[in-house]
Amino acid sequence: MAKQDSIRWFPPEKLSKREEKVCARCRRNGRLYAFLRRHRHELFDEEFQAELAGMYSDSPKGQPPVPPALLAMVTILQAADGVSDEGAVNEAIFDRRWQMVLDCMGADSAPFSQGVLVEFRARLIEHGLHERLVSKSVELAKQTGGFGYKNLRVALDSAPLWGAGRVEDTFNLIGHALEVVVRCAAAVTGRTSENLRECAKLRLVGQSSLKAALDIDWDDKDEQRRALQELLGEVERLRTWLDSNLTEEQKAEAPLQKALAQLELVISQDLEPDPDGPGKRIVRGTAKNRQLSIEDPSMRHGRKSRSTTIKGFKRFIAKELDHGLILGVTVQPANQPEGDATTTLREQVQRFAPTSVLYIDRGFLASHWTAEHHANGGRIVCRPWALRNRGLFTKRDFTIDVENAQVTCPGEHTQPITGRVVRFPSSACGPCPLRSRCTRAKAGRGRTISIHPQEALLQDLATRKTTPEGRAELRKRVPVEHSLAHICNRQGRRARYIGLEKNVFDLCRYAVIENCFAADRMERAAA
Repeated sequence: MAKQDSIRWFPPEKLSKREEKVCARCRRNGRLYAFLRRHRHELFDEEFQAELAGMYSDSPKGQPPVPPALLAMVTILQAADGVSDEGAVNEAIFDRRWQMVLDCMGADSAPFSQGVLVEFRARLIEHGLHERLVSKSVELAKQTGGFGYKNLRVALDSAPLWGAGRVEDTFNLIGHALEVVVRCAAAVTGRTSENLRECAKLRLVGQSSLKAALDIDWDDKDEQRRALQELLGEVERLRTWLDSNLTEEQKAEAPLQKALAQLELVISQDLEPDPDGPGKRIVRGTAKNRQLSIEDPSMRHGRKSRSTTIKGFKRFIAKELDHGLILGVTVQPANQPEGDATTTLREQVQRFAPTSVLYIDRGFLASHWTAEHHANGGRIVCRPWALRNRGLFTKRDFTIDVENAQVTCPGEHTQPITGRVVRFPSSACGPCPLRSRCTRAKAGRGRTISIHPQEALLQDLATRKTTPEGRAELRKRVPVEHSLAHICNRQGRRARYIGLEKNVFDLCRYAVIENCFAADRMERAAA
């Protein structure tokens, strides 16, 4: 019990005179600091502090760690000011606003170190309490501003997040993977990397630039092919040396095994047999789920739109629209569809209350949450897909009766819905006086209409968009775009951390900041 108490944080609730002066100076440009100071005891209440203390249940006896609630507060301040671990230590010494929030006014040294912050982050992520931090900020808003748990109007949105790992082409990707294998094998065998490269007769690995070591004319396709075979020869020499000089136990060492698997992966995803000769060539196009970075294997190629490519991740938020609070966040590799993120977002949102209205963009239409919400009678607000048919009748000119499973064309011919595609026969389309306005198919062929698995929903969305009320409701989704823009401005275009889970943690911090601003606005409005 004494140990548990020693890692609790018990800052005073009442402001001192010095703190009152700092808060007064924060009224215009430092409201976040004043809000966190006034409500830190509510954000980190006894229950939450017990959860945070539980992260250290396996720590050895002796010097107790810094109170984790204080470190959690530091991570929030870090995100607010965009500072590193070293910068956070300095801010705790020189910035009175930080000192006020962290209860160390006038201190000559910080109450934490960089190493303590690194360990705290790892434990917080391991125990999943970074998401709990978001929910606590929502609970704080409920206490301070009157946010109530009821049927929620929730809006979803996503934005690109470029990965922090270095993106490399095929040559550099294979070369980098080789370097990792060499380092791991050297550690296993007790050698230096230089000695292992010399023993395995590796010429390219370890150079400052792989392409400079190859020294070819990169505009010459034949020289590129020769350089690739030379690089693969380097891979084969390393494999042979490892097979001859390492025991099975050494090969089974986790770091080396992981490095070898990564090398095999980048070779298999980027290369294929060369049809014009022996050896391999670079695959035409991009392999599905291609790993594009050795430093961060979780990064992927993706798209936000036809014109916007992403090399890294997508970040997602779920915001309730009545009070402006972010209820859920997640990050996923950029190549995954938006709909996949809704599984996590739905779990986080439903911890608070059922959702009555779901505001989404078209990327979320294919999600299970959207389908089930609509099937259960919930309302979906989304712009329908735009239809372009080059001057011909579009799909919306057809009457699609999902309930009775039939489609009627503008010429009043009706066909049953028996699958994903409804075909109007040439016997109906051939003599139809509207044929020239309906299809350019060759004589003897009729018009086809595709039926979406959520056709009833799409028809409903298309109908609502034609009314002023429907268009006004579509505009109610704008606040989630504003919140995500605020987060992106603070977090930046590029990820701060390597790895998916660390970037989820990072996004959680910015969601907490947005919720604190929202709670502060609610508190001032209620005063």
